[in-house]
Amino acid sequence: MTVESFETHPDAYRHWRLSVDGAIARLEMIVQEEQDDLPYVRKLNSYDLFVDIELSDAVNRLRFEHPEVKAVVVTSGVDRIFCAGANIQMLASSSHAFKVNFCRYTNETRLGIEDASAHSGQRYLCAVNGTASGGGYELALACDEIVLVDDRSSVVSLPEVPLLGVLPGTGGLTRVVDKRMVRRDLADHFSSLAEGVRGKRAVEWRLVDATYKLSKFDAGVAKHAAALAAQGADKSGYAADWTPLKVTVEENGDRHYTHASLTLGDRVATITIKAPKTAVTDLAGVRAKGVQWWPIDAFRALEDMLLHLRFNQPEIGCVLLRTEGDAAVVQAIDAALEEHAGDHLVHEARHYIKRQLKRIDTTAKTFFALIDAESCFHGTLFELAVAADRSFMLDDPDEKTTVSLSAMNFGAYPMGNGLTRLQTRFLGEPETVSRLSEQLGEPLTAPDAYDAGLVTFSPDDIDWDDEVRVAIEERRSLSPDALTGMEANLRFAGPETLETKIFGRLSAWQNWIFQRPNAVGPRGALKAFGEPQAAQFDWKRT
Repeated sequence: MTVESFETHPDAYRHWRLSVDGAIARLEMIVQEEQDDLPYVRKLNSYDLFVDIELSDAVNRLRFEHPEVKAVVVTSGVDRIFCAGANIQMLASSSHAFKVNFCRYTNETRLGIEDASAHSGQRYLCAVNGTASGGGYELALACDEIVLVDDRSSVVSLPEVPLLGVLPGTGGLTRVVDKRMVRRDLADHFSSLAEGVRGKRAVEWRLVDATYKLSKFDAGVAKHAAALAAQGADKSGYAADWTPLKVTVEENGDRHYTHASLTLGDRVATITIKAPKTAVTDLAGVRAKGVQWWPIDAFRALEDMLLHLRFNQPEIGCVLLRTEGDAAVVQAIDAALEEHAGDHLVHEARHYIKRQLKRIDTTAKTFFALIDAESCFHGTLFELAVAADRSFMLDDPDEKTTVSLSAMNFGAYPMGNGLTRLQTRFLGEPETVSRLSEQLGEPLTAPDAYDAGLVTFSPDDIDWDDEVRVAIEERRSLSPDALTGMEANLRFAGPETLETKIFGRLSAWQNWIFQRPNAVGPRGALKAFGEPQAAQFDWKRT
């Protein structure tokens, strides 16, 4: 399935209604069942990638356009059903790569909700006004609080194991025990109970926070939303319209943005991020630019390129990261990102950049950073180099090649493990990070950067072409499956968190389970779901 665009607008939403009333916003899920070009029907508010693209847009839009919002109510506009989870027909009919990338994207959207709660003062309340099963309950779990209607039929459930032979794909198991702190034995029973749990038992087991009779449900939701809004910090400030990203697509598939480009080759792609000609650093100028301000625009392009590569270019396994521009311009913009961190727009820009850098960490592609004389791997853009699996920096006495660090490399963009990329890189050498923090803005040549451990290799001008070519050819010759497993294991060094469990553990298991005959074979649970014959399992444990 080719995805034409990962962008949308509330005027074009087909599956959600977004409304804002002062400090409280409302996201109402009303999934349209049929779409002409899709081979499945979205029954019972079940969602697919296109439903989640709209949700992701709404979460971003609320953060940038509505700083006055302190609480967001997520609910359903369909009678007696909140959400039946991911569409089973979609999962059963789609390729393995699509299934895994779909789960990855929905995970990132739900983590975006939690990030908005943690850093933007926008707390989320899920008003479960009908049954929430599978991914529907996982969406509720991403919210700060869950209120369930007590109408004698509505339940919350994670039925994937008993019904589908797979795992809850968007962090449900992890959030139940790590976030909701449900007892392990109760979580075990709940996760193998296809019919789910309702009413007071759901509250007693911490699966939801409260339950209200149907006649009192709306009042109960309003009370919880008001309480959450009262907890929110005052983030009022300049609101920037989330305007469309500008992109031109060539016939060969290459993509060009205002500050970036993506070029496609034979199983290799090149992402280039370009610094602007001049630095806009005063607050008035930043606000005038809005989301066209370079840090936001460039990383929106990065998001679009990464998603395009994931869903539409599965055979591309290696991505070369390049940058272009003036180091002084990037350093000046980084200084503005630090100086104006208290401004709403700048605050959101920092967290948006952080989330897009995390997409590199969770993308099943090899990333090589290529640093040459035209490069601009400085400050924020140097994060691309340390996010890469390897980096090559040209050591040419005739062409000055440098990298440099800024304050943004030391806390603004933590990884999923809660550490900065430099802390993760030097996990066994914390003193190195302290030493590097004293060299802010200092241009480091290839020998300096290599000695400091900031780059993997520093070939000279004679060996550069051959070393880069051999590294790419070697990578292209290795098993994509083995590389995906290797990279995911190596990227998530350090402490384990809810986020690293989801991407380092859940994604690995889901990747495996989605290929097993018990799930996707001719008589597997996904294929047999809704059919008169039961699934046929191979009972051997592995």
